[in-house]
Amino acid sequence: ENILKNLPEKYIDDAINTITTWDNYKPTSLKNLDLLAKEYSIKNIFYKDEGERFDLKSFKALGGAFAVNKVSENKKNITVATATAGNHGRSVAWGAKRLGIKCKIFISENVSEERAEKMRKLNADVIRVKGNYEASLNKCVKQSKNNNWEIVQDVSWQNYKTTPQLIMAGYTLMVNEIKNQIEINKITHVFLQAGVGGMAAAMIAGFSKFSNNIPQFIIVEPETA
Repeated sequence: ENILKNLPEKYIDDAINTITTWDNYKPTSLKNLDLLAKEYSIKNIFYKDEGERFDLKSFKALGGAFAVNKVSENKKNITVATATAGNHGRSVAWGAKRLGIKCKIFISENVSEERAEKMRKLNADVIRVKGNYEASLNKCVKQSKNNNWEIVQDVSWQNYKTTPQLIMAGYTLMVNEIKNQIEINKITHVFLQAGVGGMAAAMIAGFSKFSNNIPQFIIVEPETA
């Protein structure tokens, strides 16, 4: 319950009810890695294959697109903007393309051209910024304020909380699907890649809502993150 205070259940319900009505929505596969489970003498290991989601090949396909959908409601001529290393930006760009609105994506000089091109193919205007991710975020915030763009960012700061919560709510759809694919109360461990933390935290909130048993969460990150 304490976890869900930070991600209101009404946002989770809204995300699930909204995304599941989109024309190109379908649940992603939950694959049983039976050979790996056998190798480690574990009953079952399942892999939620988000690479199938909306054809984006991104584990963050849900959050940005849902937030774009929400922040653009009842607004005309809106432009959305975000800073990204690739995965989140692809979702924001796809969500903007789906609604026919403009999208500005800020990336650092360290982001590969391949990732930039994938976002351009989704009609996003990709702006490369000298420096690291933090520099691209600062540039995004500054230009968005100057141009009255709507920031759709997966990190929060003072007086900027709701949109990151909406992004997190989008991710919880994964847990709802898992609930419908296997017996969720029997899951003992969940392995997650964290990124800036929103997706991982959303999974914890999702399990808090949909499972009677809270598994152990293991967050995996590279040394250089």
